[in-house]
Amino acid sequence: MASVNSLQWLNLTRHGESTGNLAYRAAEGTDAEETGIRERDADTPLSELGRAQAAALGRWLAALPEDERPTLVAVSPYLRTLDTARIALAETSYAHPQDPDGLRMTVDERLRDREQGILQGLTWVGVQRRHPDEADRLKRLGKFYYRPPGGESWADLALRLRSFYRDLEADAPGGRALVVTHDAIVVMTRYLVEGLTEQQVLQVEKEPVANASVTRWRHDGGGLSAVCYNECAHLVNAGVGS
Repeated sequence: MASVNSLQWLNLTRHGESTGNLAYRAAEGTDAEETGIRERDADTPLSELGRAQAAALGRWLAALPEDERPTLVAVSPYLRTLDTARIALAETSYAHPQDPDGLRMTVDERLRDREQGILQGLTWVGVQRRHPDEADRLKRLGKFYYRPPGGESWADLALRLRSFYRDLEADAPGGRALVVTHDAIVVMTRYLVEGLTEQQVLQVEKEPVANASVTRWRHDGGGLSAVCYNECAHLVNAGVGS
């Protein structure tokens, strides 16, 4: 993907565990039609475990060699991503927002989670019961191209991410970027950077992106090359991962 090929490092992380993640897991596999998440998606906070995961992520950032440390941070505007970034960066010695010469953090709405439209807050049971036509349309079109009314398809994510990464590259050529975002954005960044097909990215998506996991690419002279995907060793070592 030419629009990020001048970056030296591209690091992505998903936010720490949120109360929404907990509610979704509690509803999954039951007869519930709704997830029980009452906040607006943008306002869903981190759980206590999520805050601990963000701190563990920060200790991993603090331990990076100097030539791998981020030179800029881009964050989704949602509360769970903002708090993940703030907690993590507070663990480092080089990223204090009060320092005018410190690491620059920008908030970008193009990094927000995928919009679910009328399906927001519903379990798969709820979708099938309340919107059976949409459930059938999803099965027919496939996850990549299906767009719920008022929401986004995975292909729509690719459109806004192409724009985001073009701007990121223009603003910081040769930089080392840390992007704090959501699982769908991590997956679709692989699609763009690695030139995956629809079938390949949907295969990737079958493995859940863990909270506060790390996915990295490094410039190898010819472009960005994958270093790790969904890496959780820093969480396991801290006792806050599986």
